[in-house]
Amino acid sequence: MNGFTAQFLFAFTVTLSLALISGSVGTVFGLLLAISKGAASPRRGRVVTAYTTVVRGVPELVIILLIYFGGTTLASMVVGRYVEVNAFTAGVIALSVVFSGYATEVFRGAIAAVPAGQTEAAKALGLNAWQRWAFIIGPQMARLALPAYGNLWISLFKDTALVSIVGLTDIMRVAFVGAGSLRAPLTFYLAASALYLSLTTVTLVSIRFAERRYPAFGR
Repeated sequence: MNGFTAQFLFAFTVTLSLALISGSVGTVFGLLLAISKGAASPRRGRVVTAYTTVVRGVPELVIILLIYFGGTTLASMVVGRYVEVNAFTAGVIALSVVFSGYATEVFRGAIAAVPAGQTEAAKALGLNAWQRWAFIIGPQMARLALPAYGNLWISLFKDTALVSIVGLTDIMRVAFVGAGSLRAPLTFYLAASALYLSLTTVTLVSIRFAERRYPAFGR
């Protein structure tokens, strides 16, 4: 087990990087899609709805495999020779797609829950669209979306384990290799569980701190 300590530490940084990049990209796209769904034409709204429906209806593992192998096929067609999309890039894209699909609905619901009268009052005060979002809608939407948004991050950290199926050297991959080579599955999978639990616990504590930090929003 001692020989795998360094590998677990490296795998921890890979898992953390994968989750942070995917979650950040997914948050940006999810927020943009949620805004466009509420403000865009009905046709664009239907496109966003179709996107979120497909993403939430297809298993995450299938999306990862589709992007990994599909990305390799597409890149090979464009370049004219075989090009393999690496596991980390495929994982970032796949998890960003999944995260944005769920985040879109979380943000859309939170935006809809902000009283319309406050937006009208902001317009009456002469605030432009950016100012209304920055000072009125955004802060209240963030507070309302916070609990569900935090759950998305917890799920994201756990979903990173799925990327090991395409060869990414993450926590789950190291645990799988170590369990097989040393014939100690319980030890390695418990170690992996502890690492994932540490990530989700920090996320949960951070969300609880944010909820206490902004108690006035959403009330």
